[in-house]
Amino acid sequence: MKSILGLALAIGIAFHAHAQKRAATAGPNIVLIYADDLGYGDISCNGATKIRTPNIDRLASQGVRFTNGHASSATCTPSRYSILTGQYAWRKKGTGIAPGDASLIIDTAVTTLPSLLRKAGYATGAVGKWHLGIGDSKGPDWNGELKPGPLEIGFDYCWIMPATADRVPCVYVENHRVANLDPADPIKVSYTAPIGNEPTGKKNPELLVMHSSQGHNNAIVNGIGRIGFMQGGTAALWKDDSIAAVLTEKAQRFIVDHKTAPFFLYFATHDIHVPRVPGKAFAGKSGMGVRGDAILQLDWTVGRIMHTLDSLHLSDNTIFIFTSDNGPVVDDGYADQARELLGGHTPSGIYRGGKYSNFDAGTRVPLIIRWPGKSRQGVSNALVSQVDLLGSFAALTGQQLQHEDGPDSFDMMAAFTGKDLKGRESVIEHAGMLSIIKGNWKYITPGNGARYDSATAIELGNDPAPQLYDLRKDPGEKNNVAAQYPAVVKELSAQLKALKDAGRSR
Repeated sequence: MKSILGLALAIGIAFHAHAQKRAATAGPNIVLIYADDLGYGDISCNGATKIRTPNIDRLASQGVRFTNGHASSATCTPSRYSILTGQYAWRKKGTGIAPGDASLIIDTAVTTLPSLLRKAGYATGAVGKWHLGIGDSKGPDWNGELKPGPLEIGFDYCWIMPATADRVPCVYVENHRVANLDPADPIKVSYTAPIGNEPTGKKNPELLVMHSSQGHNNAIVNGIGRIGFMQGGTAALWKDDSIAAVLTEKAQRFIVDHKTAPFFLYFATHDIHVPRVPGKAFAGKSGMGVRGDAILQLDWTVGRIMHTLDSLHLSDNTIFIFTSDNGPVVDDGYADQARELLGGHTPSGIYRGGKYSNFDAGTRVPLIIRWPGKSRQGVSNALVSQVDLLGSFAALTGQQLQHEDGPDSFDMMAAFTGKDLKGRESVIEHAGMLSIIKGNWKYITPGNGARYDSATAIELGNDPAPQLYDLRKDPGEKNNVAAQYPAVVKELSAQLKALKDAGRSR
């Protein structure tokens, strides 16, 4: 017996030593925290003074903080599509804001960020907001197998919210099944008509603990009106005030379970999207209402992931990326007093617009990258885009992208690590219209859409005339100089058209 125990102990020690050696010599782990609706000016390292984000600030002090980093679109679904596929979402139909019962919008045959890294030997996990659809052309079967989904595009494991917290069904999905679903209480979902006699926010406002400012008055879950109608699945319903804690714990667990080999964690937080229901530890703590409290909760989430990496001695061998899917929106459908309680806080910083906008605050988002010993510490004004993560990690892992893979994604690792201070030659932004940034110039194509959205109080940046801004002199895009520089307008218009017509950027 002693000899058997001794052999088992020796094998365990040898395995542990091998695992430690493998972790030290293999490619770096990659953690990507993808915040939701967080504006450039919402974090203190980017200039916020009414609220403090010490954990995000600490991450920035240890890596590169980008002042010219961009999501590919000014709304969530297309940005998420682009960051995972390396393709601008406007190139593919059906990549607008997805309904809660959408089919998977990513082709399972294309190379994605997780499939690329899995091919390089990484364990891959997705935690948090998904909003890229699940299921085949018939849509998701909430009571059966939910596929294709994250696992079919390269993730080994997922614990996700199918769409957004303001859309039904309000359940978590683990791999191919709704978590904690009681088969005797099946889920029914409709985005066209009410289901049975279920109360709704529109007909039964007395049941609401949070009222809507626009829409969000269909199914009532946890006293909050949602988009879409839902019945059943009672045991599987999430609790809004524990979403951040649950998602953070699942992200930490993935890291712990894969600490001995390279892993890629895609952690898409719910914060600070609506409905904002911060946990008890954060409720009322910001002095700015629930939106400010949600920012504090998001900062806590970042701190917990940093702590987990530190405690496992993984920080030095981990690329840590923190960014947001699009710019900020204050009132996005719930009467939560977020606008009234801003108290002088400017979510967009010095930039104009916000979520949904062609102006720069729609896509210019917080972006911080830390890779100890590999990235420099400081601030970079390099022009970089989230769409380039695929091309950059392909180069990092020694893989050659095929012609059809990541058509808009370049190897920007030198810029992402702060060694190249120029970055991209140009980048295309996407909101109501397409825009292009090249050097200090930004050109917005003409469009007949609304100039202003009164519901969200956001300038959308649509104009029937061409718009040209000198971002170096005018970062707030206040002075349209298109009439003064017709040659620049012609050049950028032609370049944008060429990139669009080519179907790929290279």
